[in-house]
Amino acid sequence: MAGAGVIAGLAILLVAMLYLGGAVLARHRAQSAADLSALAGASALLTGTGAGCETARRLAAEQEGAPRVVGCTVDGGDVQVRIAVAVRLGRFGVHDATAVARAGPVGPGQA
Repeated sequence: MAGAGVIAGLAILLVAMLYLGGAVLARHRAQSAADLSALAGASALLTGTGAGCETARRLAAEQEGAPRVVGCTVDGGDVQVRIAVAVRLGRFGVHDATAVARAGPVGPGQA
């Protein structure tokens, strides 16, 4: 009987670790997509090849993990992007892992 309890406890711990790993992976995907999208948006503004947020949205849509741009603002030459990636947590439902990134040209004395 005690052996069955130990096995059940280990199984619960394993499932919890899998959910935690999935959440961490989703958070990393969100941060990577936010960083890349913000850089692309700032580059488009700086070179005049497009609108910052439009470029950021287009690039985010091409990333793995189905990231969604849930917020984008342009402040001068800076682009700030907020990205969400859905993560399924079993009985706890589907939640979003989010990340924010900001990119823009570096002015004198800021490097």
